Amino acid sequence: MVEPWLRGTLGEVDAVRRQVLHALELAVEDVSRWCGGLTEAEVEMRYLGLASVGFHLRHMVRSCDRLLTYAEGGGLSEEQMEKLRSEVGGTVAREEFGLEMVAVMERVRGLGGGYEEFRGVGREGLPSTLGGLLVHVGEHTSRHVGQVVTTARVVVGLRGESGE
Repeated sequence: MVEPWLRGTLGEVDAVRRQVLHALELAVEDVSRWCGGLTEAEVEMRYLGLASVGFHLRHMVRSCDRLLTYAEGGGLSEEQMEKLRSEVGGTVAREEFGLEMVAVMERVRGLGGGYEEFRGVGREGLPSTLGGLLVHVGEHTSRHVGQVVTTARVVVGLRGESGE
């Protein structure tokens, strides 16, 4: 399968946003491919001390929301803080993950401003830029997708299946 960044899509979007959007598209595809056969119990179980697949799904969606809030020049709401505190537990269905990521992609498309514009992060307003936050959305999501794939393969391996 050809990865999104090699499909010649999103030509109407500038290169930085295009790459972030392609990373998010690949995240949705990888979660679907590698987690589609897991049961809900397997999605939430912790194996070998690894964080659950469910944790990573919740964390990806919610961290994108937080990062994009900063990119939009805002601060986090109490609801976002509550979601941050609840990432370890709870549920997020794989289908919900895909829908939430579509909303994330729409927010990326809608961001305005120059990439070098200052954006404060966190309560301390740590220094970043619009471009820095966008790039971090893509790379942070990709990092957690790698962990999802690894954990899903461990789960399938413990069942005695190949996972391919």
